[in-house]
Amino acid sequence: MRAERQVLFWVTAAVLLILTIALLKDILLPFVAGIALAYFLSPLADRLVALGLNRIVASFLIVVTLAVVGVAALVWIVPIIVAQALELAAALPAELTRLRTAFDGWVGAQFGPGYVGLDGQLDKAAAALAENWASLAGWAATSIWSRSLAIVNFLALLLVTPLVVFYLLIDWHPMLEKVDRWLPREHAASIRTLASDMNDAVAAFVRGQGTVCIILGAYYALALSLIGLDYGLLIGVVTGVLAFVPFVGWALGFITATAVAVIQFWPEIIPILLVVAVFLGAQALDAGFLSPTIVGSKIGLHPVWLIFALFVFSYLFGIVGTLVAVPLAAALGVLIRFALDVYLKSVVYRGRALPSSPAPGSMP
Repeated sequence: MRAERQVLFWVTAAVLLILTIALLKDILLPFVAGIALAYFLSPLADRLVALGLNRIVASFLIVVTLAVVGVAALVWIVPIIVAQALELAAALPAELTRLRTAFDGWVGAQFGPGYVGLDGQLDKAAAALAENWASLAGWAATSIWSRSLAIVNFLALLLVTPLVVFYLLIDWHPMLEKVDRWLPREHAASIRTLASDMNDAVAAFVRGQGTVCIILGAYYALALSLIGLDYGLLIGVVTGVLAFVPFVGWALGFITATAVAVIQFWPEIIPILLVVAVFLGAQALDAGFLSPTIVGSKIGLHPVWLIFALFVFSYLFGIVGTLVAVPLAAALGVLIRFALDVYLKSVVYRGRALPSSPAPGSMP
């Protein structure tokens, strides 16, 4: 019964943790953001301490630098992104009409009279989208505001998150040592191995892929803005943020940027090709250098599993679930591989060894 009791204990603890997160999800955002930032910045604090700084001084310098960067972004970058988002929301029906006109000219020249049936279907779809766009945009704005950018949460992010980051950076290693002392002594070695594997997988995403997202976001925003693409900064930043989902973020950004380029520049081909080249160059840079060098091969997650985890956690826990979906998916992947390895070595899978039959002529 000992194994059954241990399983029951850990399952009960996991269920209670999930229920607690579900009940407190509306107030957890600044704390989850602080934990994620502290985890991301902990190696930097270790590096500064190795250079001779006191841990408190190193943590203070990191938080001050983070605050300066955040304020600079709020003052200079965020207003531009918000303005471009509002402009895009207001101009999208007209932009779709321009895209439709360009598409009509090209397809009509290619297919001639055979295009009439398809043309009618596109007319209905465009009319429905134009009629519903205002209400859809209003619903999206209201939903985003009420769920993730309410005044209380926004102020909590500004005031509470830096404090959480500061104190966690100071106490990071003592906190880990205390948790290690709480581990069941009989299974401490196995739990440490699992924790190390989970840390490698989570760090590859939070630190490695997070760094890749920042680099790609800056690259997309700068390159698309230099080309003169409308909403280039907005598209670039969003594409960089979505880059933590392999291929999906790149594909969405590529489709959006190409469509905007066709609307803006058609019939000029060179600017459109430049936009395509920006995304092809980013894909080559990511696959050939950034991901192998910064992220490495420690993630071990299939993109479908990652997308599924994002949908599930965001549905269950809102924006908090979106923030924790990637690291939790990486940690769960390690646990599932460990459980599968135990199963493949167990009697349940291999079966009990049958007693060997005596050789002919031997004594029973």
